[in-house]
Amino acid sequence: MSSTQQSSSTKKQTLFIASLIILWYSSNIGVLLLNKFLLSNYGFRFPIFLTMCHMSACAFLSYVSIVFMKLVPLQPIKSRPQFLKIATLSVVFCGSVVGGNISLRYLPVSFNQAVGATTPFFTALFAYFMTFKREAWVTYGALVPVVAGVVIASGGEPGFHWFGFIMCLSATAARAFKSVLQGILLSSEGPACAFHSYSEKLNSMNLLLYMSPIAVLVLVPAVLIMEPNVLEVILSLGKQHRYMWLLLFINSTMAYSANLSNFLVTKHTSALTLQVLGNAKGAVAVVISILLFRNPVTVVGIGGYTMTVLGVVAYGEAKRRFR
Repeated sequence: MSSTQQSSSTKKQTLFIASLIILWYSSNIGVLLLNKFLLSNYGFRFPIFLTMCHMSACAFLSYVSIVFMKLVPLQPIKSRPQFLKIATLSVVFCGSVVGGNISLRYLPVSFNQAVGATTPFFTALFAYFMTFKREAWVTYGALVPVVAGVVIASGGEPGFHWFGFIMCLSATAARAFKSVLQGILLSSEGPACAFHSYSEKLNSMNLLLYMSPIAVLVLVPAVLIMEPNVLEVILSLGKQHRYMWLLLFINSTMAYSANLSNFLVTKHTSALTLQVLGNAKGAVAVVISILLFRNPVTVVGIGGYTMTVLGVVAYGEAKRRFR
């Protein structure tokens, strides 16, 4: 291959990766802001139903992407234990998404993102007790500013709401628990692994394909019991606001796009790159949300969030160096 062709190929690859990152950012931030708009500013007060819409879109679009578009090979479920593992992950995943959506009814996106940035703290905690995985003390020390930053941000948050904070914290813990559980149950380092076999390893796209329908089945009775008047209110909102159904469709499609782009960015870059981009994404989401929703912020709150983000960056770097 000539140097000109090689340069052209490198430019195309760079452009492709940049496009994936832009898609990942816009999908993640877009679904977050639309969730906030629908749940807090639009009169659509049904976080469980909204999560069910997200999971329905993920189920349908995952099937289309894998079976028809063949983005990745279809991996069948090979055993009953594997199905139970996927079902367990699906329930935990449901809890994290529902909790996050409920918190958006009560908290501004900026504070929601500050609490969500503590995910590494809960991940390290669950990994310590569930897998007995130990990190260097320097690595654990980097988590101190992560927690301290949220404590400071809580004290300086004008829109602080205890129930919203508890739901957001619970969602963050559930997200971390799901990450550790997924590592235990659905990854593999070899045939002799005590928890699973190599043949049962699933990539994240196939995992989403199987988790989403299970999540919908779990959420349907939850909607009927906890949000019984949802259809009546939605039909009424649809008549009042001409774009309501379009917003709900775009929001649900973005939820799938966020998962798809997450997989593609990891595949074409690395998990470390995704982690660094994720730290920056939170800051971008905070700035955009403040500009859009005009929620008041304080110097103390901004300082606390900045401390948390810097703590997450330090934790990632310490983990990489002392691995």
